[in-house]
Amino acid sequence: LKYVDTKVTFSEVPDEISLCINISKCPCHCIGCHSPYLAEDIGDELNLKSLINLLEENNGITCVCLMGGDSEPKEINNYAQAIQKYNPELKVAWYSGKQELSKYIDLKYFNYIKLGPYIEELGPLNSKTTNQRFFKVCSIYDSTRRNWELKLIDITYKFQK
Repeated sequence: LKYVDTKVTFSEVPDEISLCINISKCPCHCIGCHSPYLAEDIGDELNLKSLINLLEENNGITCVCLMGGDSEPKEINNYAQAIQKYNPELKVAWYSGKQELSKYIDLKYFNYIKLGPYIEELGPLNSKTTNQRFFKVCSIYDSTRRNWELKLIDITYKFQK
């Protein structure tokens, strides 16, 4: 994976100060995408060393948001695991342009997941007509099975003021 740039934001993950890492080589090619350059194979290699450097350079963040990476979801999962291991107090979010969650994603390494391609006529997350969904990963007790399960709880409404 390669990343093009980073930005600290207050809007990508509700109630978090997020270091957003923009990953290139997006396979989704959404019409009207706000960052079409991310479809290109550009940027610097994202590896464990560069990831740790980014975390160390951005004190005060509460969340790391991996923006893209749909071309290599196994790698996204590995980086989420590394973030949880290196900085367990940080939350981890992933913005995916895919409609369905990849089978390579293990929810135990994530706190938030955004799913869905950008469809211009439906609007972004802050539009009430959006097709995209933003989920919080929650541990919920299943009384039938008598165990805890990780579930995706839709909190898209938090973007729609």
